[in-house]
Amino acid sequence: MNKTAQIQLRVTPAEKADLVRRARAAGLDLSAWMLHRLLPDRRARLVALVRSLAATSRPAYALAEIHDLLAALRRAEFSTVTEALPAASLDEVRANQLAAMVETTAARLRVRPPDWVEQVGPLRTPWFASELVSLRLHLLCSSPPAFRRRNLFVDSTIGDRV
Repeated sequence: MNKTAQIQLRVTPAEKADLVRRARAAGLDLSAWMLHRLLPDRRARLVALVRSLAATSRPAYALAEIHDLLAALRRAEFSTVTEALPAASLDEVRANQLAAMVETTAARLRVRPPDWVEQVGPLRTPWFASELVSLRLHLLCSSPPAFRRRNLFVDSTIGDRV
């Protein structure tokens, strides 16, 4: 992809020298190093997974991969990785699943969730992770708070595996 735009950043000569030194130490030119720092690979991976989630008729694998990525996030990278995700391209259930997963991760990391999470309205009717009616009471009782608020009833959340 051709790069046709630029961003100008004003720094002191000492700050620029430090940034150049750090970029060289990473084996990158200054622009590539700064882009890598500002747009980390995990962000690109999460965006790709959200697009995959929007396109698939069987979301379980995409949701599992999103789970794994969110579970591995550290507090320092959470905001950069999760801001401005393309949740609008998802159907109502998947948008709420993604928002609940991100919100649960934010709570685990004790950080504020990104603003787009609040823009995803809860489901009007309950959604259960299993069609077995006998499991509904269990799902109603065990769903994590972010999922319950969104009318999603699941058995596990970020960091758990079933």
